[in-house]
Amino acid sequence: MRVRRVYDQVAIDDGIRILVDRIWPRGMRKDAAAIDVWAKDVAPSTELRKWYGHVPEKFGQFAARYREELGTPPKRAALDHLRTLARGSTLTLVTATRDLDHSQAAVLAELLREPR
Repeated sequence: MRVRRVYDQVAIDDGIRILVDRIWPRGMRKDAAAIDVWAKDVAPSTELRKWYGHVPEKFGQFAARYREELGTPPKRAALDHLRTLARGSTLTLVTATRDLDHSQAAVLAELLREPR
């Protein structure tokens, strides 16, 4: 399981590249992004994303609220799909976010690494 920026060079060992943003990354051509799955349904709600605003001091609260959102039926189904993909493959969760450690991709990676 990896977390990378969508703007980073694609690596041969990325495995399945999954975009976890709701909005397509600015200025990124689809062929250059080399995205295998665009998992819009696991992205945080617009309300949560705007509240967070990528302020690192809010990350703990953001992560808790985001985990709560991921428990709702549509998002849970999308998360389960990612778990299925992760069973036999390397996954690279990609995002346009600059601060990977304080991103939804980091929260998702942590969740996907947890035993069920």
